[in-house]
Amino acid sequence: MQPWQGKWAVVTGASAGIGLTLARQLAAAGAHLVLTARRKDRLDELAARLHAEHGTSVEVCPADLAQPEAPEAIFSFTQGKGIAVDVLVNNAGFGAYGGFQEIPVARQLEMVQVNVSAVVHLTHLYLPAMLARRRGYILILASTAGFQAVPYIATYAATKSFDLFFAEALSEEVRGTGVQVTALCPGATSTEFQQVAQQPDYSFRSPENPEQVARVGLDALARGKPLVISGTRNRVMMESQRLAPRRLVTSMAAKIFRPHR
Repeated sequence: MQPWQGKWAVVTGASAGIGLTLARQLAAAGAHLVLTARRKDRLDELAARLHAEHGTSVEVCPADLAQPEAPEAIFSFTQGKGIAVDVLVNNAGFGAYGGFQEIPVARQLEMVQVNVSAVVHLTHLYLPAMLARRRGYILILASTAGFQAVPYIATYAATKSFDLFFAEALSEEVRGTGVQVTALCPGATSTEFQQVAQQPDYSFRSPENPEQVARVGLDALARGKPLVISGTRNRVMMESQRLAPRRLVTSMAAKIFRPHR
């Protein structure tokens, strides 16, 4: 965790779940933080707690990444504070469960905006200065759902596939520049995700602890890995599905996720 000592990190979706846990672990390792999410009250509470516990500097920038102008607002906030951001954690994201035609299109387009467009936009805003300084870290929250098509969370899985491939490609582009990009791929995790997505228990199996997911992600980022899958069971499953025909993998996923009528 020594790479984070004294560095400024922007963490999106920091008010809950994996984002909150990543913020805690970064603060414990000596990083200063810019916390951003929709819920200002939660951010203020977290900022006060992290400062009290670790003596780290913490700034709060409420923003809704479903709004296209939000990334520019976050970037302007850090610029206005004179903060040189060395760590960007693109964590914010959400899912929606059900048949594609049953999920409101506005909700699905918001998902694309948060999970895909905001990730691209924030990365594009912060990467140039990292390259100029020849140091920086970008962590992108993908998912094991990004490795294959997943019926009944079709749009979510597609957005995470984008995040996965975007991170891997960008990692190769910046290799040798002093900047590291890592895709973190957790499976089911004990956060608010399931409740927000309205995903039933039978399709949300063996959730991991967010502390473990965050630890795996930060360790991989520090070590310069372009991709890390959290959890031994998840790693085995992802490797196994590569050997099966894609149609079979999609069919098996449909059986797991199909709504019980």
